Amino acid sequence: MNTKYKFSYPVLVAVFGLGIGALSACTSHPAEAPKSDKFEVTDTLLNSLLIDTVKDGSALAETNLSGKITADDSKIAKIFPMVSGVTQNVHVQLGDYVNKGQLLGTMRSVEMAGFSKDVIAADADVRNAKRSLQVAQDLYKSGLAAEKDVEAARSDYQKAQAEASRSHTVLNINKGNAGGYDIISPIAGTVIEKNVTSNSEVRADNNQAMFTVADLSSVWAMINIYESDVASIHTGDNVNITTLSYPDKVFKGHIDKIYSTIDPDNKVMQARVVINNAGNLLKPEMFANVQVQSHSGETLPKVNTRSLVFDNDRYYVVLVDGKAHARIQPITIAKKIDDYAYISNGLKPGDKVVASRQVFLYESLKD
Repeated sequence: MNTKYKFSYPVLVAVFGLGIGALSACTSHPAEAPKSDKFEVTDTLLNSLLIDTVKDGSALAETNLSGKITADDSKIAKIFPMVSGVTQNVHVQLGDYVNKGQLLGTMRSVEMAGFSKDVIAADADVRNAKRSLQVAQDLYKSGLAAEKDVEAARSDYQKAQAEASRSHTVLNINKGNAGGYDIISPIAGTVIEKNVTSNSEVRADNNQAMFTVADLSSVWAMINIYESDVASIHTGDNVNITTLSYPDKVFKGHIDKIYSTIDPDNKVMQARVVINNAGNLLKPEMFANVQVQSHSGETLPKVNTRSLVFDNDRYYVVLVDGKAHARIQPITIAKKIDDYAYISNGLKPGDKVVASRQVFLYESLKD
């Protein structure tokens, strides 16, 4: 063998073997396509999220008005003097809470002394008339008196009883005793008016109440409606009320009554709102900012505001479009009322939108 080619055969075999191995490797392990980094929404992810359905709603209109808080007329007691006299021991002050039957003060009164005298006299007449009736009945049984004498005695006894009952009733109505008159609160509530102090002279014909007590567990808001807003305000409309005292607290109610007369001086018509006044936070004469929500007659799709995403001066939602598919949907909001946004463009009733972690999905789908 020629020494020039002494090592050629082994080298060729090795090279050929490596080529076969490489070819085999290429044949049995094809190259994998590069994975996509694009975010995908899966069924599992969607099932873990809160999904809202777009509803068809009657759009509401908001009207901002003013008003004031007043006590409920049906829960007010004005306390006038039943007799004339001089007050003493006035126990309560303006703004105090009083219970039903609580003593507010007392009065010295000549009239009360007269009422007490009438009771004593009437009771004495009843006792005398009763004895006379018994005597007449005994004489009649003995044959010493006629039946008409018994009937006359019985009639006198009945008259005496009636007079005694009247005298006691007068004394009880005036809540007093000989020489004294008790001023009693007929209801439980807050003293919102007080026009007497100790040693004040009062008359029974006075047209001013000594005390006014109001139950403030519910109050009224009297709203001023201008002529331009009359047509848009209706009985039953929902109302949100704020006050200067509680600017961050919203009191809710509804229009209970609209008064069909316009004040000739202020050119306003009034409406009444009944408000549940938990904790007696609202006080009579407080100024009220009133937002009335009335139906505008327009029908628009509405969605809960929790579904909204705000980015680059525009609103978006994450719309669920088919199984395991979500996309970003720009929308146009016509108005927001409470927890709902009314949509003028971008959604239709029946659409489903993501209502939880929507910002995360929005940012992921946007990239």
